[in-house]
Amino acid sequence: MDFSTVIPLSRSIVPVTYHQQLLLFGSCFTEHIGERLLLSKFNADVNPFGIQYNPLSIERALTIMLDTKVFTPDDLFQDGRLWHSRMHHSLFSHTDKNECLHRINERIIKASDELKTSAWLMVTWGSSYVYRLKSTGEVVSNCHKQPASDFVRERVTPSEIVERWSSLINRLISRNSGLKILFTVSPVRHLKDGMHENQLSKAVLLLAADELCRSYPGVCFYFPSYEIMNDELRDYRFYNEDMIHPSPVAVSYIWERFTDVFFNEETRAVYDEWSKLSRSLRHRPLTPDKIAYKDFVMQNLLKLERFSEKYPYFALSNEIHLIEDLLKTL
Repeated sequence: MDFSTVIPLSRSIVPVTYHQQLLLFGSCFTEHIGERLLLSKFNADVNPFGIQYNPLSIERALTIMLDTKVFTPDDLFQDGRLWHSRMHHSLFSHTDKNECLHRINERIIKASDELKTSAWLMVTWGSSYVYRLKSTGEVVSNCHKQPASDFVRERVTPSEIVERWSSLINRLISRNSGLKILFTVSPVRHLKDGMHENQLSKAVLLLAADELCRSYPGVCFYFPSYEIMNDELRDYRFYNEDMIHPSPVAVSYIWERFTDVFFNEETRAVYDEWSKLSRSLRHRPLTPDKIAYKDFVMQNLLKLERFSEKYPYFALSNEIHLIEDLLKTL
């Protein structure tokens, strides 16, 4: 007897491989998937502007990268002791204005270069509600706890998203003809918007993503993170205690479905081999047998060196140096 409806997914004709540059933008769900890509040693850059939820802010961030815009003091504002950018997450904020600008511009320059050669741009939309700064009319990525009276909250339409993103996609593929764009809608529930409003918000995102994938076949793809969470994992045990964010088990399941779709046989083989080695590297002894543990660490070093020779595109120098330093203490 089946107790869930499994969404049938076919393997993508365009795989994600270890040889590619990956660029990820979007909500906190992007952070979860990005973290797993990084732990799996993919060449991924995750959220160069920090977490962003709405399609218009992400579109503007990518436009800034295409233009390689340099932020200046005029793009910042001060609240208390901290300097902020309304286009960036508070991770970029700092008490020193110059340091704040350095953090912002360093990431923009790096990501702008990566965008020229990236194989995949992975975008997770979280909400179609946006906040416009009343004084300028601009859509912000982060309100930084400023008074609600400074902003106008509105829900954008599918046609507005499609119009803005169509223009962006044309620029992106003109700059990088091999770029593929993967859209997904975050399964995180925005309950502060209201239950009904959250569903409407997700519906807008789903319609816009579908229209873009239809308009750009072979360039734009869709992965059903939202649908997997709501149709396959439709039980509160798959949510964290806040009943908003997917639990680690749910994230792991969605990640597994992602790998089933986008990993070809070669990528899967390397991924499985690295996962096994990575687990061995994380092992810590349960007994104080120093001689046995030193031998275990030596074996791990040999495995790492063989793996590095077999897959020279893997960046393993940090792991090798850490093990060499550990051996000096044993």
